[in-house]
Amino acid sequence: MPDDIAVIGYDDIEFAASAVVPLTSVRRPAVALGHQAGRLLIEDTASDTVHEHDHVVLQPELVVRRSTMRSPAH
Repeated sequence: MPDDIAVIGYDDIEFAASAVVPLTSVRRPAVALGHQAGRLLIEDTASDTVHEHDHVVLQPELVVRRSTMRSPAH
């Protein structure tokens, strides 16, 4: 890897950075996700009105590691 095949993971688990070939991974914004979930929960329980759906887009981050990088010889 990655000359013949590239591999990408999701969630950027701790093992991804320390693998024999460090794994490129998509990191989700866990803190922002938790914040939004808490905000929606608090707003929903504190309000006497009918719940309205809220569309929130959180930007993931691509963490590039050796599993997708070509070797310098190529």
